[in-house]
Amino acid sequence: MGESTKLHIFLFPYMAHGHMIPTLDMAKLFSTKGAKSTILTTPLNAKILENPIKSFNQDNPGLQDITIQILDFPCTELGLPQGCENTDFFFSNPDLNTGDLNRKFLLSMEYFKEQLEHLLETVRPDCLVANMFLPWATKLAEKFGVPRLVFHGTGYFSLCASHCLRLHKPYKKVASSSEPFVIPELPGDIVITEEQVIEKEEESVMGKFMKELRDSERSSFGVLVNSFHELEPAYSDFYKSSVAKRAWSIGPLSLGNREFKEKAERGKKASIDEHECLKWLDSKRCESVIYLSFGTMLSFNNEQLAEIAAGLEMSGHDFIWVVNKSVSQGEKEEWLPEGFEEKMKGKGLIIRGWAPQVLILDHQAVGGFLTHCGWNSLLEGVASGLPMVTWPIGAEQFYNEKLVTQVLKTGVNVGVQKMMKPVGDFISREKVEKAVREVMAGEDMKKRAKQLAEMAKDAVKEGGSSDSEVNRLMEELKLVRMQKEEEKRS
Repeated sequence: MGESTKLHIFLFPYMAHGHMIPTLDMAKLFSTKGAKSTILTTPLNAKILENPIKSFNQDNPGLQDITIQILDFPCTELGLPQGCENTDFFFSNPDLNTGDLNRKFLLSMEYFKEQLEHLLETVRPDCLVANMFLPWATKLAEKFGVPRLVFHGTGYFSLCASHCLRLHKPYKKVASSSEPFVIPELPGDIVITEEQVIEKEEESVMGKFMKELRDSERSSFGVLVNSFHELEPAYSDFYKSSVAKRAWSIGPLSLGNREFKEKAERGKKASIDEHECLKWLDSKRCESVIYLSFGTMLSFNNEQLAEIAAGLEMSGHDFIWVVNKSVSQGEKEEWLPEGFEEKMKGKGLIIRGWAPQVLILDHQAVGGFLTHCGWNSLLEGVASGLPMVTWPIGAEQFYNEKLVTQVLKTGVNVGVQKMMKPVGDFISREKVEKAVREVMAGEDMKKRAKQLAEMAKDAVKEGGSSDSEVNRLMEELKLVRMQKEEEKRS
């Protein structure tokens, strides 16, 4: 295929770590299929992507290069603090009003409209993959005859649960917010409570914004989902028949990172050295370590962190614990029980900040994963064949938890019943200990988790379900381009 006939795809991620990581994975995937990818983002976010993109381009000289197109984003003019180009800016700063800043940041994405319009008009890519939080991108792409694909960053199960809850509003028929009910129409008789539902703010600014997202999705070219058919077949089928007109399963995207360097650099921020971490794991027995991580958007209070520490010690299991808690130099870490790290030396490793998660989860010494149920983490856990302790915090994480505990049956809930807005359930050390012990000893859960990991790897292999879907998408985009060229000639 000549240079001029290669597909050119624009990817426009939401400016949050959890959205940018799978977007880069997607660009790599498209590159292996012979397409050129350009990621649109701002100067500070470009710095996060530069090294892994440079490495990928150098290591794959036969493939199409991935490039970055930098967009202007004047934070202060938009009422945001200087340097606020990524949600990490406010989620990692406990002194800021996170809720207000998050809303303002989300709505300020409209600033990119003019720049995107100019790029679509001048470059005319074959496709625009734009994050769900950029609803206005559908009409802009349409204006220039560019197919717009929506990327959610979550799986089919939560998208279907969301749809059914919004449609039927079953939470309005229960006596209390903690009373369990079955989600109507959703396959599997899934039980949830009102405290775990995110669809209720219909008249708020955010509720109206979410409606705009759904409307733009319905008129788009289709939806890309970071999942694979074998993981959630009933929900993939339900979504394609009842929710969105078209969708392609293209995951798990994390499995596209096959080299050690790629896994080590995925989403990397300055923190622990991956070699130090793996050396520690190498000294451990097979499946003896539990790994704990709550993502980048959460910081527990000191009391809860101390309780987790005590629960881990009581469980008797070795652990790696990623703590998203910033402490000034020289300041005492009040959340850590006196002498805890010294006492746990050799048994527990605490990582403050970023960790090479995919490398850790893939290590044979790791036998369980305590997770907040963010979709990236959950899918990485699935791809590594690990049973999970689920500790959802907010957003669609409670839906993801139901997939693990009620559908896949590869995990147990630590005991969280409601969203952390602003303070969720306090989980005792006894609950932490019980859940960790249960998952680390759960032979049936481990067996099912390992089977899913095999299915995940098969899905992305040549001829696998996800690989075939990506090929179909590429063929369809080529067809659209040919039709446009024919129209020009006639």
